[in-house]
Amino acid sequence: MSQAAALRRLIDAGGIVMAPGAADPLAARLVQQAGFPAVYMTGFGATASRLGMPDLGLLTQTEMTDHARNMTRAVSIPVIADADTGYGGPSNIHRTVREYLQAGVAAIHLEDQVAPKRCGQLAGIRLVDAEENAQRLRCAVEAKGGDDLLIIGRTDALPAQGIEEAVRRAHLYQAAGVDLVFIDGIKRIAEVKAVARAVPGPKVVSLVDGTEAVALTAGELQAMGFSVVFHAVSALFSAVKAMRDTFAALHRAGTPASRAEQMVTYAEYAAVVDLAGHQHRADRHGG
Repeated sequence: MSQAAALRRLIDAGGIVMAPGAADPLAARLVQQAGFPAVYMTGFGATASRLGMPDLGLLTQTEMTDHARNMTRAVSIPVIADADTGYGGPSNIHRTVREYLQAGVAAIHLEDQVAPKRCGQLAGIRLVDAEENAQRLRCAVEAKGGDDLLIIGRTDALPAQGIEEAVRRAHLYQAAGVDLVFIDGIKRIAEVKAVARAVPGPKVVSLVDGTEAVALTAGELQAMGFSVVFHAVSALFSAVKAMRDTFAALHRAGTPASRAEQMVTYAEYAAVVDLAGHQHRADRHGG
């Protein structure tokens, strides 16, 4: 079974698929080892890990698909990947879909921002005409052909133009043939509930740390009718704080010893990256 088929089966089962965000393949391994059924390759996190820069559409299509390919190789659970705006016109979108398919991802989301895009939580978002974007999504659906890849139509209209326009676009994108819709930029619980009431069918919600909406549990979101939930930046924000605290302790004391309880051991880290499996392969083949 392909990873896309596995993800589709999870969604069709009626429960909610928790797909925490991973900035890189190491984080993706930790998502899998924690027991989650899927992982979200966040463009926000990918930009941070590759460039150390904000999510302002700085990564190219080839950088993003390379990142996705490395992530799918690191885990055996479905990877849902950010594909930004599709990186251009119809031919670019067609190539983007085919490249992500080749990378082995289970699903991609395509958004309706004008390039260069920006993080859905930021101000200053500019939108593509809704009908034009629906046509772009039809192009993406056509590009996958008979291959098993889920296409998620994302709209960033909520922070830019309000809930009514976001819902209108979600309905339009559903009519274009996408598998799921995704209204991004949600910050308040009332917005989550409004989307749940107004948008039928399979849908994604992304909850960002520091907003009111992050207090909602997976069970509550499932009861509202959501199919997939992203916690896109929780691990990244946790890792940044942990690293900053360790570097501060090292700089202050000249040793990181005071941070030992906040670190994994070498053996624990080796288990995360499957060092034993590599050593076993080398032993069997004389490496």
